[in-house]
Amino acid sequence: MGRPNAGKSTLLNALVGAKVSIVTRVPQTTRNRILGIVNRPDAQIVFMDTPGIHKPLSRLNQQMMLFVQQALEERDLAVLIVDASERFGKGDEFALELLKQYAPKTILALNKIDRVRKPNLLPLMDRYSKLHDFEEIIPISALKDEGLEILTEAVVARLPEGPQFFPPEIYTDQPERFLAGEIIREKIIRHTKQELPYVTAVLIERFEESDTLTRIYATIVVERDSQRPIVIGAGGERLKQIGTEARLELEKLFPPKVFLELYVKIEPHWRDNREIVASLDYRSEE
Repeated sequence: MGRPNAGKSTLLNALVGAKVSIVTRVPQTTRNRILGIVNRPDAQIVFMDTPGIHKPLSRLNQQMMLFVQQALEERDLAVLIVDASERFGKGDEFALELLKQYAPKTILALNKIDRVRKPNLLPLMDRYSKLHDFEEIIPISALKDEGLEILTEAVVARLPEGPQFFPPEIYTDQPERFLAGEIIREKIIRHTKQELPYVTAVLIERFEESDTLTRIYATIVVERDSQRPIVIGAGGERLKQIGTEARLELEKLFPPKVFLELYVKIEPHWRDNREIVASLDYRSEE
């Protein structure tokens, strides 16, 4: 858990060794509880990547914060991810209050240390050690793969013994439809982040697999008439680029070929639409 853009998804992908959570520079990219499973000879760790901790102003944001709370209630251990290059603020205070309420057993991971001068780390570690009784405080860089083995060992040492929950070849519990939608959304955010950082959703309408081809039909939802041409671009060029980049990445998951068709739909105030918001939680389909 942690504030938006602390590097939670980057860390999860690095620990798992596969892309299970999309990564962008836009805060609040993660909207769900994403499971990433690390299999080792001595342990199986089931990590839950949660949405960034923020003030919920819409039904969508309320659902995102509910995922954070549920994850904290179900955990054996919490890992608080902090961007060590950012100043301590009210968002950090709120995260600490959540920990005290739901997860007293917590490891602190000070992320992005590649952006911080080493003499500045010690005062930060000292400050956090006075604010909460952490199991351990570990400086890491998820992007540069620094300190991740130390963090993993610290997690394993504090997990209870129990059964293996997933087969060793499984690294996430996400359905293929959900993974496809998230990859498409990642490309949309990267191409529209200045204009539409938060107001798009991707709904997979049809997902058809065969030995030679996977057909995916997806609807991109926006809130206003003025946002539709931003996604489509001049002459449909931006939508075509989004589709091409998404298809190339999807073919790594669903070889050998993917046929991807994208539509753009206007749905006013979709972030407060109960049905659409619920459909974004893939666990609700189980």
